Amino acid sequence: MQDFVSLLPLIVVGAGAILLMLLAAFEKLEVETGALISMVFYGAAFFIQLVVGGGPQDVIFDKIFNGMLATSNFSMAAGLVIFGCGFFTSMSCHSYFGVNKFCTLDFYAIKMFSVCGMVLLTMAQELVTAFIALEIMSLGIYILVGYDRTRLTATEAILKYLMLGAFAGAFFTMGAALIYGGAGSTKFVAISQFIAANPAGQPLLIGGAFFIFIAIFFKIAAFPFHAWVVDVYDGASAPVTGFMATALKAAVFALFANFIALSSGFHGQWIDFLFWVAVLTMFGGNLVAIGQSNIKRMLAASGIVHSGYLLIALVAINAEQFTGSVIGYYLAAYAVGTLGMFAAMSYLGGSGEKRVNFDDFKGLAKVRPYSAAAITVFLLSMAGIPPTAGFMGKFYIITSAISAGQMALAVLGVVSSILSMWYYLRLVISMYFHDASESFETQGAPLATISTFVLVVFVFAIGLYPIVI
Repeated sequence: MQDFVSLLPLIVVGAGAILLMLLAAFEKLEVETGALISMVFYGAAFFIQLVVGGGPQDVIFDKIFNGMLATSNFSMAAGLVIFGCGFFTSMSCHSYFGVNKFCTLDFYAIKMFSVCGMVLLTMAQELVTAFIALEIMSLGIYILVGYDRTRLTATEAILKYLMLGAFAGAFFTMGAALIYGGAGSTKFVAISQFIAANPAGQPLLIGGAFFIFIAIFFKIAAFPFHAWVVDVYDGASAPVTGFMATALKAAVFALFANFIALSSGFHGQWIDFLFWVAVLTMFGGNLVAIGQSNIKRMLAASGIVHSGYLLIALVAINAEQFTGSVIGYYLAAYAVGTLGMFAAMSYLGGSGEKRVNFDDFKGLAKVRPYSAAAITVFLLSMAGIPPTAGFMGKFYIITSAISAGQMALAVLGVVSSILSMWYYLRLVISMYFHDASESFETQGAPLATISTFVLVVFVFAIGLYPIVI
C-alpha cells in the first residue's frame, strides 16, 4: 500500500492528462476550463505528495519494477516543486491565453504528460528508466515551446531546442551503454557496488559518466552547453518559459544529484571537474545577462547563473549521507521567484507579448504600484537579498560549500551573486525612476495576477523555513 501511495501523485497527474486529451475532442469545452481542470489535478497531486511525506529511500514495487524506481525525502521535495510549478503555470496560462488566442486543450494535456516524465525522473534509480523519463519530459516541452506556430521566434526556438535535445539524448544513451559495459548494470545500486569494489575506476565507467554529464549539462544550461537557452526561452510563450526554467530544472537536478551521489568515490572523482563547470557557468551566465535588454532573455541568462549555484551544492554534498536538503530548498526558492516573474509578464506583456524589454516597463511603479512591488520582490529574491527565500537558498549553498572545504568556490559564488545585482536592479530602476509612457492596461482573467501575489507570500514564507544541512 505504501508503494501505491508513493506513486499516487504521478497516477493522479497522468489520469488528468488522459482526461484532458479526451476532452479535447469536444469543441464546446473552453480552453480556460482546461486550465482550471489541470489546476485541480496539480493541486490534488501536491496535497497527496505533502501528506505522504518523505523518509529514508524506499524502493517502489521492487519485484514489479525490479528496483527501477525509489522515493526519498529529496525526490518527494522535488516532486512538490514540480507539481507547484505546474499549478502556478496553469494559473498564468489561464490569463495569458485569454489574450493570446492560440491555445487548445491539448496544451494542458501535453504539459501534464511532461510533468509525469519529470516526476518519474526524480524517482529513477536506473539509467534506462531515467532516459525514458527524460524523453517523456522533453517531448512535451518541445511541443510547448513551439505551440504558437504563427511566431517566427517560436519556430526558431523549437528547431534549436529539438536538434540540440536530440544530441543530448544521444549522449545520454551512449553514456548509459558505456557504463553498462563497465559495471555490468544500469542500476544505481549495482553501479555503486562496482565502484566500491573498483576504487581506481575504469575507463568505460568514466567515459560513460562524462557523456551523461554532457546530456545533463545541456538540460540545465550549464557551461559550455548554455548557448541555446536565451533564444529558446525568448521564443517560447511567457508561461512556458517559466515552466521550463523551474520544473524542468528541478527534475534534471534531482536526477543529477541522485546519480552523482552514487558513492563518495564516484563523487570524489568528479569534484574538480564540477568545480570548474560551476565557476564558468556562474560567470558565463552573468556575462550573457549583463548585455541583455529583453527581460525574458535576461531571465534565461540568469537561469544559467542559478544552475551554477546548484552545481556548487552538488560539489559540496556528502555522498555517503546525501539528503538533498540544500538542493531541494534552492530549487523551491528559485522556482517561486522565477514563476512570479513570468506570471507578472503573462498579464503585463499584453497581446503578442508587446512588453518584453526593460524600456517597456518604465514607470510601471507609478501606474501599477503593486505589480511593480511584486516584481521587485522576485528580483531581489533572485539576487539573494534578505529576507527573501533566494537569500536563504544562497546562504545554505555557500555554507555547505564552506563546510565541505570548498572555500574558493564559496567566495566565487558570493562574487557572482554581487555581479547579478546589476541586471536585476536595472529593471527595478526602470520601474521606479522613470515616468510612465503608457497606462499598462491588461485584459483577460485575473488568475495570473492572483498567482503573482501568492508567490510573493511564498518568497517570504520559504525564507522563514529552516532546513538542516
